[in-house]
This record gives sequence, structure tokens and C-alpha cells, in this order.
Amino acid sequence: MNVTTINIAFTSDDWRGVALSNFTLSPFVLDGILLASIEGFIQGIKYPEGVANRDRAFVSAGWEAKALGREADRRGAYWGGQRVDYGSTEHQRLIERALRARFAQNEGLQHVLRSTAGLTIQHITGDGPEPATTSLSAIEFCRIMTTIRDDLLVQ
Repeated sequence: MNVTTINIAFTSDDWRGVALSNFTLSPFVLDGILLASIEGFIQGIKYPEGVANRDRAFVSAGWEAKALGREADRRGAYWGGQRVDYGSTEHQRLIERALRARFAQNEGLQHVLRSTAGLTIQHITGDGPEPATTSLSAIEFCRIMTTIRDDLLVQ
């Protein structure tokens, strides 16, 4: 079997895709704040500071984190005392910073991502069409993951 792609998703049939998924518990620190997963970060920043669901999301992973974001109004993303428009370039850059921090702080995940060299990264969750209100589109996620991988391969 000639594999040319890897699906980075919690539902992937490749263990590496599951390990690299935003849903996976993989603690990291961003700007001094401990976060349990990328999904928890993505869902938590939908809430302003001081909102309980924000704090709960930050210490969550997987479906629990995803569910916490469902109640957010999605008008903004909040980090470091600032609000940026939801879905804006600034919002995408903030998520990319979190992804980069996660990999910079986890040598094991760096090895897993490097092991996908030569494969096209996909993000197929099986949930049907991507909602217009998604925090990070599959195309953008794949671009970021490919860029991080390429950066790791030249180190």
C-alpha cells in the first residue's frame, strides 16, 4: 500500500494522526498559562477572561473541550487582555502561536510530526461539511501543520 497522506484528526486510522490531533491531551504553556490541549485553547479563547467556561476549556481535551465552546457567542477571541475578531487573521495567528508552542515544548510530538515527512497533511473529521463558524479551517490547519513540520525538518 502506497500511503501519500496522513489525516491529522482524533478519528484518524493512523496513530500519528491521533497523537497530533488538536483533541489529544498534550499540555503546553502559552504566555505563562498552562493549557491541556489545543482544542481546549481554541474553545477557551471564545470566552472573555473571567468566564467559567474559559477556564474549564483550558484544562480540557477532546470532546469535553469541544462541547464547552458550543455556548460561546463567537463574536471575538480573547487573549492577553485583548479581543480580536473571531475568524480574523489575528485569531488565526493566535491559534498558530499556540500550535507552535505545543510543538516547541513537546519533543515526542516533534518526532511524530517529523515522521510524517513526505506525506500530505489532511484534516478530515468525518463530521460532514465544515461549519462556517469554525475557529480554524481544515485548509489553514493543514497549512500551519505543514509549515511547523517543514521548520522541524530543517532544524
